Amino acid sequence: MVSKNTICLWYDGTALDAATFYAKTFPDSAVGTILRAPDDYPAGKQGDVLTVEFTVMGIPCLGLNGGSGVKHNEAFSFQVATDDQAETDRLWHAIVGNSGAENVCGWCQDKWGISWQITPRVLTDAINHPDQAVAKRAFNAMMQMGKIDVAAIEAAIKG
Repeated sequence: MVSKNTICLWYDGTALDAATFYAKTFPDSAVGTILRAPDDYPAGKQGDVLTVEFTVMGIPCLGLNGGSGVKHNEAFSFQVATDDQAETDRLWHAIVGNSGAENVCGWCQDKWGISWQITPRVLTDAINHPDQAVAKRAFNAMMQMGKIDVAAIEAAIKG
């Protein structure tokens, strides 16, 4: 059953592929109900996957195979708080290595156009540090990065 509040993500016939990738890549993620079109529609034929219910790290989502008319952009992203460099690397490389694209400041994009912020907790904590000099050093270090380098952020914290 679809949750009362669900994020709907538009795909061009690849909702099931995306949901399966997310379920394999992120903890607390799964593929749920797959709804097939009861008749032909502008983006597909009767029997094609129309929607896929899935969760990404506990967040309910619905993948809609709506066709090529709508493209994703950075206005929507999943932000993933990572605990260490190993987790940061694993998620970054899973997304980018699966025909995704690197971006700056911990952002990357999966092959379906969904943006992800792979953000180590140490970075968030540093930018929120009560000492503005520490926050500024961490922020400036991040601004030079693609994938976040935890050791470089820790060095920036220390000055």
